[in-house]
Amino acid sequence: MKTKPEALMRDLYNLIINPATRDWERHLLVQAKNNRQQLSPTGQLKQLEADLRPLAMRNNLTPDVMDFYLAITGNAPMPTKNNVSAYPTLSSPYEERAVFAGGCFWCMVEPFDQRPGINNVISGYTGGSWAQPTYEQVSGQYTGHVEAVEIRYDSRKISYQNLVDIYWQLIDPTDRFGQINDRGSQYRPVIFYANQHQLTIAQASKQALVDSQRYQKPIVVAIEPLQQFWPAENYHQDFYRKQPRRYRQLKKAHDHYLNWLKFKNKF
Repeated sequence: MKTKPEALMRDLYNLIINPATRDWERHLLVQAKNNRQQLSPTGQLKQLEADLRPLAMRNNLTPDVMDFYLAITGNAPMPTKNNVSAYPTLSSPYEERAVFAGGCFWCMVEPFDQRPGINNVISGYTGGSWAQPTYEQVSGQYTGHVEAVEIRYDSRKISYQNLVDIYWQLIDPTDRFGQINDRGSQYRPVIFYANQHQLTIAQASKQALVDSQRYQKPIVVAIEPLQQFWPAENYHQDFYRKQPRRYRQLKKAHDHYLNWLKFKNKF
């Protein structure tokens, strides 16, 4: 999707003052803004694209700068329903929310999002001590947050029990130090309960899994009270829609491991 140069230059100025922008990213942005080579706006953006390209190719830009890079290359994804600038409030008496952590949130959205009764699935951070954490801070394990998804659902069409049942199918419940290829405390598996009803269901569901003896190792998924949920940067929202090829690769590896784990625990 093509973005006008004027809008891109406005985004450039906003990135310069964005506290989540890394110092060296900011240096390149300021350099482009100052325009000492007296380039046209289009020329400025082309030079900045070249400067950012090496890190973008290695997926090593901060999320908002990566969104900007995709925009200046003409590869900005089509807008999706989950824009963090329009974080929705609960819209009806029947809309409830469930929050689960189970490794990288990129792979936690699509399995819920496609189900009847699901209104939104939002990637974000919760369980930590800092306000408005960034991906950089959470991935650096500075804040105590985990990557999680908040599921907004119509309780008349799908139940919390249904969602918990889906959750168990997406994770390795015996791994307290991350999930599959995602290592670190920010990837630990957690069910966050919003009320007593959810707590009762989560505890009973976990105990049923323990009693089933399906796994050789202990079930270590934590059940914790829900704290403030902070939506992640727009780059991370609806990732499976925005970057379908990369998502399919991640999902294939994810599913392969879970199938292997299922087979292993039969013996």
